[in-house]
Amino acid sequence: MTQLDKVLYTAKTHTTGGRDGASKSSDGILDIKLSSPGAGGSGTNPEQLFAAGWSACFIGAMRVAAKELKVALPEDVAVDTEVDLGTNEGGYLLQARLNVSLPRLDRETAQKIVDTGHKYCPYSKATRNNINVVVKLV
Repeated sequence: MTQLDKVLYTAKTHTTGGRDGASKSSDGILDIKLSSPGAGGSGTNPEQLFAAGWSACFIGAMRVAAKELKVALPEDVAVDTEVDLGTNEGGYLLQARLNVSLPRLDRETAQKIVDTGHKYCPYSKATRNNINVVVKLV
């Protein structure tokens, strides 16, 4: 297991009620209702939150990659992340697809940025060899 040398930030939340409950961050900025996927509730679900967090982190990792390559990351960079909740004989699990848009960059440079971003992103590291993940330059 990889150990941290230095903690840069700690997110703290308090969640009650599980998938049909609520979650609030210690600083009060995040204060959301939760709903089970497909249940028609008015809240978000953990899969949506995971997809949003991973997308944002992935863009940050691509910024680092682009800077290393001395390339300007397009301002309209986007990552459309899909996180599936499913089952198999072992129970519940996730799989994910990240569709990355880097407009106006040549394909080779864009692919290098995507590949390096996937290598650097903490969410990608956490899921690597744990769930099925497809990262695609679109």
